[in-house]
Amino acid sequence: MIGASAIWAVVPVKDTTQAKQRLATALSAQARQELALAMFEDVLDTLAAARGLAGILIVTEDQAAAEIAARYSATCSREGARNGHTGAVTAAARRLSARGAAMLTLPGDIPLVSPDDIERVLEAHCRAPGFTIVPARDELGSNAILCAPAAAVPLRFGENSFFPHLAAARACGIEPTILHLPRIGLDIDGPDDLAEFLKVPSRTRARRFLDGYARDRLLSTSEAQR
Repeated sequence: MIGASAIWAVVPVKDTTQAKQRLATALSAQARQELALAMFEDVLDTLAAARGLAGILIVTEDQAAAEIAARYSATCSREGARNGHTGAVTAAARRLSARGAAMLTLPGDIPLVSPDDIERVLEAHCRAPGFTIVPARDELGSNAILCAPAAAVPLRFGENSFFPHLAAARACGIEPTILHLPRIGLDIDGPDDLAEFLKVPSRTRARRFLDGYARDRLLSTSEAQR
């Protein structure tokens, strides 16, 4: 049950068998799926550890993601899951808004996010209606948005959504709060993002997977050359 006067985290997850196509030159299809699931669990682990959230809502039809979500007692919904990132978040916002709840939405591919990052976003939210946003590192994408109430501002995600989201909030009479948080800002979509991620030491599942994948490929190459 989604409670009123609460902030829920919302994470949309697409079909992980088709995940991260822009990494196809670096990773196999199976590896891309495993990386997507590892990053998703890193995000879930952080959300579960953060203070101040009433719950976690995952919007997905992906069975593997749903099984991971169940381990963290997250609520799963299929509503809007086939309608892309925007459709999934919009459906969740409607569901939460109907119960008077607020929404913190973020993607499942920001494995460096920490509980402190989440708590800083929550602390920046001081009243409703309110709109707090964390841009991607290129300041084009929107990597975390806290909307109170959940449907206070219409959201439309994409590669160039940050400034349109600022305009949308202002059009609704809400002055947005902007936070620059590097760990939230680094979402892993393409090879450049992957390179940036690997520059940062971490104990994430994503890092362990990538280190193991690189090691296995190196061993395979060495054996083939013998």
